[in-house]
Amino acid sequence: MTNHRVARRYAMGLMAAAEDEQTMERTSVDLDLIAQVLRDSREFRMLVASPVVSGQKKAEVFRSLLGPHVTPTTLAFVQLMAAKSREALLPDVVEQFRALHDERLGIVTVEVKSAVEITQTQQQDLASRLEQYTRKKVRVRFSLDKQIKGGLVVKIGDTVLDASLRRQLELLRSHLSAGGPLTN
Repeated sequence: MTNHRVARRYAMGLMAAAEDEQTMERTSVDLDLIAQVLRDSREFRMLVASPVVSGQKKAEVFRSLLGPHVTPTTLAFVQLMAAKSREALLPDVVEQFRALHDERLGIVTVEVKSAVEITQTQQQDLASRLEQYTRKKVRVRFSLDKQIKGGLVVKIGDTVLDASLRRQLELLRSHLSAGGPLTN
C-alpha cells in the first residue's frame, strides 16, 4: 500500500473523530498549525522523519510542543501516529485531511499558470468562470511559468485545460509534420 493511501486512511480516521466530537473546523486549524510547524522548523521535520528517535520520545515531544495549542483529539491522533511509527506520514496526512475537508465543503483547488502576471480583476474574473465551469467553490493558486510562452494552463484535479501558446505551437507542428494543410 502506498504512503498516499495510508495517509488518506489516517486522515479519514481523524475526520471521523472530529465529526463525532463536532470539532471539524478546530481540527482543520490544528492541522494548519502542524503544517506550519513542519514547514518552519527544520528540527521538527528532522524529529518526525528520524527512525532513530523512539515513538514514545516523539509522542512526548508532540505533547509538550503541540499539546497547549491543539485539541485533545488532534494531540491523541498525532501521538497515535508516533506509537504506530507512522509519524513520517504526518505531512501527507495533513494534505489528505485538507483535500477531504475541501471535498466536504464543495471546494476544489485550481492551479493556474500563466506566462505573465495576471491582474487582480483578471484573477477574480477567472475564478468566477472556473466556479461556473466546475459548479463548485474554487481556491485558485496562480503562478508564473515563462515556458508556456503565452496564454494559460489550468489544472483542476486530474484535468488540465491547456490554452497556452506553447501547446498551440506543438499542435501546429504535429499537424504540419503529419502532412496536414495550413488551413482547416
